[in-house]
Amino acid sequence: MGAGGDGRPLKDAYKRKPRNFSFDKLDKLQSSLRDDLTVLRHMWFSKAKGSDHAARLENFYGPQAQACGCSSPRCSHVRALRWSLCALLSRRRQVPSQLSVGPEANAGSLRSPACGQDKLDLGGPGRRHWDYMPLENFSAIYVVDLCHSLCEVAKKKVKAKGWKNVHVIEGDACQFAPPEGTATLVTFSYSLSMIPPFLAAVDQATSYLDLDGILGVADFYVSSRYDLPMRQMGWLRRFFWRATFDTDNIDIGPERRAYLENRLERVWEVNSQGSIPYVPYLRAPYYVWIGRHRQLGHPPHENKVDRPALFPPTFLYTQSWEDPEPDMQVMDINPKDTVLTLTSGGCNALNLLLHGAAEVVSVDCNPAQTALLELKAVAIQQLDFENTWQLFGEGVHPHIEQLFEKKLSPFLSQTSNNFWSSRLWYFHHGLYYQGGMGKLCWVLQCLAALLGYGKSVQRLANAPSLEEQQRIWDEVLLVRFIKHGPRLLVWIFCKVVSFLLFNRLVLWFGGGVPGKQYELIKRDNIPIENYIARTMDGVAEHSHLRKQNYFYYNCLTGKFLRDNCPSYLKEAGFRQLKAGAIERLTVATGTFMDELKARMYTKHGPRLLVWIFCKVVSFLLFNRLVLWFGGGVPGKQYELIKRDNIPIENYIARTMDGVAEHSHLRKQNYFYYNCLTGKFLRDNCPSYLKETGFRQLKAGAIEGLTVATGTFMDELKARMYTKVILMDHLDWMQQEQHEEYARALACQVAPGGIVIWRSAANVPPYAEIIRKAGFDVRCISRADQGYMDRVNMYSSFYVAKRKAKND
Repeated sequence: MGAGGDGRPLKDAYKRKPRNFSFDKLDKLQSSLRDDLTVLRHMWFSKAKGSDHAARLENFYGPQAQACGCSSPRCSHVRALRWSLCALLSRRRQVPSQLSVGPEANAGSLRSPACGQDKLDLGGPGRRHWDYMPLENFSAIYVVDLCHSLCEVAKKKVKAKGWKNVHVIEGDACQFAPPEGTATLVTFSYSLSMIPPFLAAVDQATSYLDLDGILGVADFYVSSRYDLPMRQMGWLRRFFWRATFDTDNIDIGPERRAYLENRLERVWEVNSQGSIPYVPYLRAPYYVWIGRHRQLGHPPHENKVDRPALFPPTFLYTQSWEDPEPDMQVMDINPKDTVLTLTSGGCNALNLLLHGAAEVVSVDCNPAQTALLELKAVAIQQLDFENTWQLFGEGVHPHIEQLFEKKLSPFLSQTSNNFWSSRLWYFHHGLYYQGGMGKLCWVLQCLAALLGYGKSVQRLANAPSLEEQQRIWDEVLLVRFIKHGPRLLVWIFCKVVSFLLFNRLVLWFGGGVPGKQYELIKRDNIPIENYIARTMDGVAEHSHLRKQNYFYYNCLTGKFLRDNCPSYLKEAGFRQLKAGAIERLTVATGTFMDELKARMYTKHGPRLLVWIFCKVVSFLLFNRLVLWFGGGVPGKQYELIKRDNIPIENYIARTMDGVAEHSHLRKQNYFYYNCLTGKFLRDNCPSYLKETGFRQLKAGAIEGLTVATGTFMDELKARMYTKVILMDHLDWMQQEQHEEYARALACQVAPGGIVIWRSAANVPPYAEIIRKAGFDVRCISRADQGYMDRVNMYSSFYVAKRKAKND
């Protein structure tokens, strides 16, 4: 879409390619239509009859055998299995357990450059799907079928194509075994559901499947009542499709796949639905399943994920809209880091890998955003740089269908596979004009072109210098009007534009700005039109779009440039990711909270979600009631913390992080070791619990202890002291009491005596009061200057020395 449908100049949208009419094409169309209708007529209206299974197959397929090889209802599904198997075979010695893919079934023997001599069992003679397999790589292929008519059609096709390595066998799959004794690839292509003794067919196939072999199945299906999430169907669909296929003696129940998973280990599967030619609305459910002999057990099944309420059926963002450069400056990413971030467009997750993070977990509640990042990751793994650049640099690829089927689809999750299989047209019309923000960019480009600003936009985007860009921006009539026009007219104009283009609906579905974020902007008393104008003017005046700002260059042109793009699209970054860095990426669909709880992190992503999380925890666990009765923090001390503009959750996080980062709990920090375990250790405990300390106290030192119950003030006034430890006692007091304590300390502390205290405030107000009472007051340490001590619970530590009377 975009200007001209694909983001190119608007005038190109009205160019039409010349159409060449050909009677040959018309004849082929008529022939294809006739074949399709023949197959569909027998599928929907004919009843298979016969005394045994072979007779019923012949009765059903005989009249349509010629057309069956050309029919299209199943071809795309079978083709998906073929390419999936090819991809799996080419990589199985590297990462077979990581694959997940699509549909098939038959018999033969394969020579693959990556795998050496292999054997492939195929099924379904006469079908067009053979044309989608690299048969020249196979040393021998055995095609087995019980239907005589289909075998005859297959033999004619093999002869016409000159396939010397393909052998058509008319026989029973429950009894056939390849002459070589083993096969490394066995497939059932829409045939397992038509074999009544399917247990025997699967047993026979697994009996000659090589220990390192692969078995693939493509077929129609219905789920059981309680099935895996990606297979599950409602009762009506289960009843309708099973009853419909049953009329043609096809049993698509869940028992066949259940038995496959009993005998073999699932490596990959996809569950989807395909259209039926000339039958609107109905989409037949099919699956592709690939397995092998048991090695590690079934991989974890994929959970079904739905987009959240009020989200569009596609992604909101095609690129990440947080500048990674300042992020990297403050986060100090290193090889020890496990980083959690939101997915968005996925660019910044990949950038974190390039900066050396040990693991990056990227999560988004919108499965479409996950599908976008997953496609980027798989493209980096499976494609060369030029193809990856066309997909995500230009946003357009003329051969996306072939690329997706052969090299991308086999390595995507089921959810992402289903998402992209119906949206490959994005890469014909321009990826960066799709999704919520992409559509908004396209609309704004069209408006600019209609208002005569199309050339100005292109000049702005491609200005050779920042100065030239500033000049072009300031010369735009609309910009001059907004900056220098009559305030009333500008206000009216901005309000109209805001109502039409920047209302809540457009901002959410087009800009990805949720209602809560909109409210935060309003809370700062900034009209949304001012907010957007400030954003646009700042970008135009201070960042060079052509050389530095790929975010807005992409918005204006629908593509990136090789010297102005996210780091994963630069050739050096691409090669670094492909060399192994991409393997450290985990992509998840779900809530940020779920992933946050799933593991420990050293660096975290968007501050807004962290802020929300901390506020919720603070409300539940760090409210005044809990802090007083659970933490012994009185209201006065809480107020001191607030006076320093430190949210209580930040204060507690600073305490915990400092302790964990700077003190060894097991050997040095008995305070928190006790909190975590409920006990001390003999080598990590208070001094009175160490044997030498205990003996010293027992020998008489304990006699020097006086324990009193009463107020601190009463005991302070009772005698003279050389040392006084106030702890955080004065944090609990009012100002009048601070003054009383200062006077009492001045009277009761001997000259040269020391008073120490800790406070939750960086600069407690009573420090100055004590100084005025005749003490030299010094701050020994403050939390905002770094780690304080093993407890690390206070913001400051002070010492005061009593001056001599003549000082």
